[in-house]
Amino acid sequence: MKYLHTMVRVSDLEESLDFYCNKLGLVELRRSDVPQGRYTLVFLAAAGDEEAQVELTYNWDPEEYTGGRNFGHLAYAVDDIYAACEKLSDGGVTINRPPRDGRMVFVRSPDGISIELLQKGDALPPREPWASMENSGAW
Repeated sequence: MKYLHTMVRVSDLEESLDFYCNKLGLVELRRSDVPQGRYTLVFLAAAGDEEAQVELTYNWDPEEYTGGRNFGHLAYAVDDIYAACEKLSDGGVTINRPPRDGRMVFVRSPDGISIELLQKGDALPPREPWASMENSGAW
């Protein structure tokens, strides 16, 4: 048995690609439009880790997706938790659970999917503004 991917339904494909690629840093591996099923599939992965994929499923007919929290979360290791948070914050992404511990942060995608970022290796020393930042919303 081999892990293939995790599928996440998205309501706005361009907004989601902006979040996952431009802000979070994933890369698009492939895309398929399926007119007979009225959906588009976009497969993403972290650069250099193409085996662990996220499949964005965009249904062409509008649907409301609620309860993104009940999905759980996607998790990625990052080289520098503070640099990742700065990039996300500069891109307008709310840091729901800041890395006060120098190790873990949670943000949400435009569709409410929780994304956990974990510092590779040991936690970094606490750093402002993250060390004193409060949680925001649900994560």
